[in-house]
Amino acid sequence: MDIQNPNGIFHWDLTGKTHPCIPWSREAIFPLFMAKLKTKIVFLCSSCGDDFPKWNGQCPSCKEWGTLSEFKASSKKSKGKTEIRDSKFLPDVLSGAPVERISTGIREADRVLGGGFLSGALILLGGSPGVGKSTLALHICSGIDRKVLYISAEESEEQVALRARRLKINSKYLHLSGENEVEGIITHIERISPELVVVDSIQTVMNTGLDSLPGSPSQIRDCGQRLLEVSKQRNVTILIVGHVTKDGTIAGPKMLEHMVDTVLYMDGDDRYDHRILRSAKNRFGATHEVGIFNMDSEGLKEVTNPSEMFLAERSINIPGTSVYPSLEGTRPILVEVQVLVSDANFGTPQRNLNGFDYKRLGMLIAVLEKRIGLAMGTKDVFVNLVGGLRVNDPAADLSIICSTASSTMDNPIEENTVLLGEVGLAGEVRSISRLEHRLTEAKTLGFKTAIVPAASMNDKVKKIEIDLHPVKFVKDAFKILF
Repeated sequence: MDIQNPNGIFHWDLTGKTHPCIPWSREAIFPLFMAKLKTKIVFLCSSCGDDFPKWNGQCPSCKEWGTLSEFKASSKKSKGKTEIRDSKFLPDVLSGAPVERISTGIREADRVLGGGFLSGALILLGGSPGVGKSTLALHICSGIDRKVLYISAEESEEQVALRARRLKINSKYLHLSGENEVEGIITHIERISPELVVVDSIQTVMNTGLDSLPGSPSQIRDCGQRLLEVSKQRNVTILIVGHVTKDGTIAGPKMLEHMVDTVLYMDGDDRYDHRILRSAKNRFGATHEVGIFNMDSEGLKEVTNPSEMFLAERSINIPGTSVYPSLEGTRPILVEVQVLVSDANFGTPQRNLNGFDYKRLGMLIAVLEKRIGLAMGTKDVFVNLVGGLRVNDPAADLSIICSTASSTMDNPIEENTVLLGEVGLAGEVRSISRLEHRLTEAKTLGFKTAIVPAASMNDKVKKIEIDLHPVKFVKDAFKILF
């Protein structure tokens, strides 16, 4: 309790003792009050990027748990004059010359980007540590015959130069910098005036004006915003590299996904040498496109025909195996599907998958038991898509359900047959997209027979020189196969 008397303010505690305090005066209190106003504590979600005035165990926006962290946000306004950009009339913009794309010199990367880089684009490249993000960034720098600035905040210039020598990178237009402060990076961009800037990685870039460590949500949010302003105002392409967490999401830079123009993910299995570059967001091209590379001692090599790579060690005349023409973006890729069915040794049967959705497999097993009459309640089912490729395409249903039946009945599927179609709960085979492109790829690799949905048949599909068997139900496909 505070007691006012003529000699000043005294604080009285529960023991009855009084302690003199600073006399109340505007001169004494006002500086402390203003210091509190300059900074405020907010809680930022590392998943969606929203901020909140108080901490919550669950983010109110994205409903993720344990993602809110505290950081100090400065409320001090900048005194600098803001530059106002002129507006443009749409017909004037459309009447101008079309925007030219900058080729990376790598066809697989150009495919995923939609034809190459656009000037003023901000691109986010994510991937787990060691998957090849920095290697791909150096290859892109080598393929562009224009001035490039490579900001390596994780390594020194000498370390990057040694890696560039091993990868045989063209250093004619490449500038290196080990700067990790965002103001210094902007100074380098103004001095060199490059057409492409690579920032590797965003978790190690910091703004010294913020009271937090590099990689924290506040640092990543502020540095990403500064790089976005530079990219749009100076019309320079910036490629930001970020690491991903164990669950596959970009750590920290997840909040940058709404800022950037393109989001790329690079993934790969440690058991295989190939790497897959995916497009999760692209304002200037198709999403879900993929580029496939092979990793060796000299870096990343393009894979021009991925179907041959995935079918190189294909199992022939073995029950439980089949071939399914997958569609990754606009590219058809033939994948071998392997299913092993065995008697369960425990009370609850196992359902182990690699590359396919667990819940969808449960649905297909239920269709097999209810509509076809195969007893699967006491069987262990193991599904593997060879090559480490993950498939979310419902057209794989027919191949997986037929492979499961093949392993259960110990009856192999003919080696020159491909199966594709979506399976419904009534046991029907539903139509799928881009059937013509899938069958053309299968014919090119020497397959003779295809079991396809009857609803997808049209004149273009019938012209393909392959033996077609249109089916309406799964039991019709079983009559042809078994």
